[in-house]
Amino acid sequence: MSKNFIFSSESVGEGHPDKVCDTISDAVLDACLAQDPRSRVACETYAKSNLVVIGGEITTRAKLDYNAIAREAIREIGYVNDDDVFHADRVLIMNAITSQSADIAQGVDAKAAEGKDTDEQGAGDQGLMFGYACNETPELMPAPIMYAHQLGRELTRIRKSGKVAWLRPDAKSQVSVQYENGKPVRITNVVISTQHAEDVKHKEIKDFIIKEVIRKVLPAQMLDKKTQFLINPTGRFVVGGPQGDTGLTGRKIIVDSYGGMGRHGGGAFSGKDPSKVDRSAAYMGRYVAKNIVASGLATCAEIQFAYAIGHPDPVSVCVNTFGTGAVSDEAIEKAVREVFSFKPAAIVKQLNLLRPIYSKTTNYGHFGKVDDTNSITWEKTDKAAALKRAAK
Repeated sequence: MSKNFIFSSESVGEGHPDKVCDTISDAVLDACLAQDPRSRVACETYAKSNLVVIGGEITTRAKLDYNAIAREAIREIGYVNDDDVFHADRVLIMNAITSQSADIAQGVDAKAAEGKDTDEQGAGDQGLMFGYACNETPELMPAPIMYAHQLGRELTRIRKSGKVAWLRPDAKSQVSVQYENGKPVRITNVVISTQHAEDVKHKEIKDFIIKEVIRKVLPAQMLDKKTQFLINPTGRFVVGGPQGDTGLTGRKIIVDSYGGMGRHGGGAFSGKDPSKVDRSAAYMGRYVAKNIVASGLATCAEIQFAYAIGHPDPVSVCVNTFGTGAVSDEAIEKAVREVFSFKPAAIVKQLNLLRPIYSKTTNYGHFGKVDDTNSITWEKTDKAAALKRAAK
């Protein structure tokens, strides 16, 4: 990629139909883990109009009312208005959950069941995962996706506060950032589409979003007279959420990760317990990449590793610093292998993943968050010093 370019990333609000499904799936996962930390969960949700279908494979000792969990998740999102076709108390819910396939379970459980070290637990599936970090923001995330998430989070905060009665749950944000010599220098345009009540005028929406959301959230030095604001570009967004579009779990993987700046292996996160490396190994990748950048070994880092189902060790590990490394990529990769373990059970242990923490990750990205309860362990930079020593 040229050093001078414009890069765009998007985020979506909690009421976006795909995020509704992610939210329900992660709520089910957390409910399972709260009662049974060894639950095996792969929960998928579909939503359209006033219908919710919960499916997937769940093996757990937890006793749950899946319908109640789904309704509470929808209520928390904010689909409780009298005119909502998709309404927490009125949606029809179908349950199509089965238990985990014995063929998969034997690959994940076999070695532990034989009485060996639990670090030998096999990966829950084959696949490849990426982790990414860069020094563009305090969170060590790419600027476009962080700005897009911040806009969406503030829009939701205002809506849930009741300050603006015409705001509705479905929303999207998009930010385009101009880079010069590889560094973000200005925001070229901002797009925000928010669902609204029928009786509000477009001008009121536009003026409010620009003044109370965009200008209060985005860094003033990144905005100038040429920055373009596109607010509800079609002029009307009354019909939204699952009424206006179909929702599916796991369809916002780029929103969930790095906004397209870092690569993605293709596996979704929400609704999956940490035996699924789609989720746990992606979190581990972020942990490793962030510690590489925090250590000063590089200003930008990406790590890829891949697994075979039932096999505990990754079949490959690759580090790329895109020419920003203080030492060679080979030296950093060697240090990474020395400091971290990528076996599935070791990842779970290092990041303390057998807890009901996943609803905190569902919206506004799984990476770049700070959590007061120390739940988002993959955002720690506690291995930076050890990596630096190992690399030398």
